[in-house]
Amino acid sequence: MEVAISKKKNTTKKDIIKNIFLKIGLPATYSKKIINDIIQILTINLILSNKVKIKNFGTFMLKTKNERIGRNPKNKETHIIKKRAVISFKTAEALKIKINKNA
Repeated sequence: MEVAISKKKNTTKKDIIKNIFLKIGLPATYSKKIINDIIQILTINLILSNKVKIKNFGTFMLKTKNERIGRNPKNKETHIIKKRAVISFKTAEALKIKINKNA
């Protein structure tokens, strides 16, 4: 099985779709739908339960950042940064081990 490895800094959805095609042979339209559905499922579950755990990959968590005062570094103007939700990711131990073997 062949996998396309990108020399770019970032892997995009297009890269993932291409890899699905190369590995499984699934057409790009189906692969794109699968990727979009997975992202939608992750998003909905994060909103509903604040945590999505994928075994041997990691855990996505929804955290709340409180309102705070921020400053524009260019002109030193201060403004209030509103309270907001952010997504954090904690890598599973199995993934850490796999990544460090290849480092």
